[in-house]
Amino acid sequence: MDKNMQVLLAQRPKGAVTEANFQLVERDVPTPGPGEVLVRNHWLSLDPYMRGRMTTAKSYSTPVEVGDVMVGGTVGEVIDSKHPRFRTGDFVVGSLGWQLFGTATGDTLTRVDPDLVPLSAYLGVVGMPGATAWIGLLEHCQPRAGETVVVSAATGAVGSVVGQLARMQGCRAVGIAGGKAKCEYAVKELGYDACIDYKAGKLYEELKQACPAGIDCYYENVGGPTMDTVFRLLNPFARVALCGLISDYNVEDPYGVKMIRSLLVNRVKLQGFIVTDRMDLYHRAISRLGALVSQGRLKYRESVADGLQNAPTAFIGLLAGRNFGKQVVKLV
Repeated sequence: MDKNMQVLLAQRPKGAVTEANFQLVERDVPTPGPGEVLVRNHWLSLDPYMRGRMTTAKSYSTPVEVGDVMVGGTVGEVIDSKHPRFRTGDFVVGSLGWQLFGTATGDTLTRVDPDLVPLSAYLGVVGMPGATAWIGLLEHCQPRAGETVVVSAATGAVGSVVGQLARMQGCRAVGIAGGKAKCEYAVKELGYDACIDYKAGKLYEELKQACPAGIDCYYENVGGPTMDTVFRLLNPFARVALCGLISDYNVEDPYGVKMIRSLLVNRVKLQGFIVTDRMDLYHRAISRLGALVSQGRLKYRESVADGLQNAPTAFIGLLAGRNFGKQVVKLV
């Protein structure tokens, strides 16, 4: 059997993440113990939350220790099983991290069907990002037909699903993205009613024009000045689903919020949430998203890095917004 390749956290980043924060090592392939499964990972998911796991700052989850394998979602094939629910040849989703092979207990893995959707989609539109979009929008924003929903990072793994679901709810969906190409994709492919290129430098003016009736729901993935700009246009009793703050992840002095007065004046409901807090909804969301993708009603796009050795570069690009859609790493 091949050797196992792993990417470790070599040192904690100070400011922006660099290649020096990672180390690629070769190890023996692990052997599964009682109740465990050995998986050959085919795809690795790269997600913004991983930046927070690289530090010791207070968070909703424990950090990765220096010298440990970087955390991350994976989908792969069962090579050896010591668990009665899994057999060789099954495909499973788990969180085996940045490595080619990994072992896990059976209760932490979910069997998936590669004939329903492509395997990589189980890490994106039919995985954690898709469920995050579903729960954040439908549970926390609770949009009603005719309302205006604004989505930052509109073409990312989460935002692209949010915009399409908002349209399915009969809402006006307005995206915010970086660059003309991403905005064109948002409107022409994902079905957004409008998309604002924040890099053009006229976010407030163009967002106000795109939302003539104001903003009823805001799905926040970015934070910083973008969030403050949207807050200026919120309607009374608007709802905000606070999913991510990627603009602050690489800075030592976070931007914070300057337009917090809008939350009071407009009696806004803002809910910060982590998708794993709502496992009661998670599997229902995944099931519905899988059906929508297989029916061709839900579109998605991926940025693919080839080979585990390129995962650090791809992750750095993700944090800088260089990905287009869901960022994954092809391992096989």
